[in-house]
Amino acid sequence: MTQSLRAIITAYSEQHAPSYSVRLTGASILRHSEFHRSHRIGWLRAAVMGANDGIVSTASLIIGVAFAHASHEAILLTGVAGLVSGAMSMAAGEYVSVSSQADTEAADLARERVELATDHESELKELTNIYIGRGLKPDLAHQVAMQFTAHDALAAHARDELGISETMNARPVQAALASAGTFSIGALLPLVVVLSVPTTHTILYVAIMSLAFLALLGGLAAKAGGANTWAGAARVAFWGTLAMAATAGVGSLFGVVAA
Repeated sequence: MTQSLRAIITAYSEQHAPSYSVRLTGASILRHSEFHRSHRIGWLRAAVMGANDGIVSTASLIIGVAFAHASHEAILLTGVAGLVSGAMSMAAGEYVSVSSQADTEAADLARERVELATDHESELKELTNIYIGRGLKPDLAHQVAMQFTAHDALAAHARDELGISETMNARPVQAALASAGTFSIGALLPLVVVLSVPTTHTILYVAIMSLAFLALLGGLAAKAGGANTWAGAARVAFWGTLAMAATAGVGSLFGVVAA
């Protein structure tokens, strides 16, 4: 391995290697595994948002209706209707939103593909300037740009110019299914509480158990993402409390269902 190529690999891997580090020993490249969580971002965001919305919206609906002195059957029906409509809404919203992102990424890649075919030298200079901006010396940046262009020019520009990577790639169907599925699971939790307690205790038990579910969800999501567990739990529980208090106030003062 030449000295220049050794320098290229070492310098670039220190800044950008996503799932492993590279060490050079003699003529060999040694890799060791590292555990990263960035590959979870796509589905974790949709899953956490779905479960959180399922718990908060359904529990808030139930508490609001209960404060309006509705019957047990009406409370249960409201919760089931909220589950079905919410799950479908979450799936549709996630699919449309992430599809828009995927369409934008596809358009950018198509434009980049044309530019690479029609103005190769300018694209090479652009890639070189990107690496210079990231701290490489001009000569080394040019060598890195040439190496990546020779290997896969479109992938290099997608990653380093457009910020599109495999781990962050938009997946509409995955996001829609994760969001709808976790919303349904989250919405089922307060419904189970309604089925398990007398009508007179519905408000108290739904509020307490829903906050416990939300705190658990926030903590698990934070742990899965490598963040502080207690901070994640407190954040989710706080906003859940506000939502349930708001619908309880509406149901108590006006006797209407707050959605």
